[in-house]
Amino acid sequence: MSAILLAVFDDYGVADRVRMQFLRDGFPTDRVELTACCEPGRAALEPAVEPHGKFVQYFRALLPDPNEQSYAERLTAHLEQGAATVTVHPRGPIEIARATQIIEGSHPLELLQHDLARRTWEYAAAKREWPWVRAFWVENSSHADCIYCRLFEPDANDEARAGHEHTQDAVAPRSGSSTRNSLP
Repeated sequence: MSAILLAVFDDYGVADRVRMQFLRDGFPTDRVELTACCEPGRAALEPAVEPHGKFVQYFRALLPDPNEQSYAERLTAHLEQGAATVTVHPRGPIEIARATQIIEGSHPLELLQHDLARRTWEYAAAKREWPWVRAFWVENSSHADCIYCRLFEPDANDEARAGHEHTQDAVAPRSGSSTRNSLP
C-alpha cells in the first residue's frame, strides 16, 4: 500500500470541503477519497454484507500493518456516529507537506499517517495559490499553441523535440479567434 494521510472530521460538510480543497489544489481525484455513511465511496466495494463490515475491511486494507488493525474499528465507530474521513495518497515530500497543511488547517478530530517515508513522484501539489492551469496558460510567456509544445519547448540544442511542429491547417493562429481548425 502507498503512503496515506487519513483525517477524521466530525462533520461531513467539513470533510467534503477539505476534499474539494485537495482537488482545487491539483491532487488527482483517484488519490483523494471521502468516506462517510452517506457516501461510502470505495468502502462500498468491499465484500462484506453490512456497512459496518465494509468500513472495517476498507480501513484494514488502507492500514495493513498489524499495529494499525485496531484503527479500523475505531474509524468505523467514528463514521457510525456521523463523522467522515478524508484519505489522501500523497506522492513524495512536497505532496505530504501540502496535504498535511490542508488537513491540519481544517482541524481534524484525528490524523493517521501510514508509510510516509515512501518516495515516489510528486506532481500534484500546486506551487501557487491559484490553479496550475492559470499559471500554465495565462501567466506563461510562451508562444506555443499546444500543451505538448508548452510543456516541452525545445532548447536550441534539443534535437529530440525540435521535429514537433504545427502547420497552419492544424492550429488556428493565436491572434483573433481562438477557434481550432479540424484536422484532416
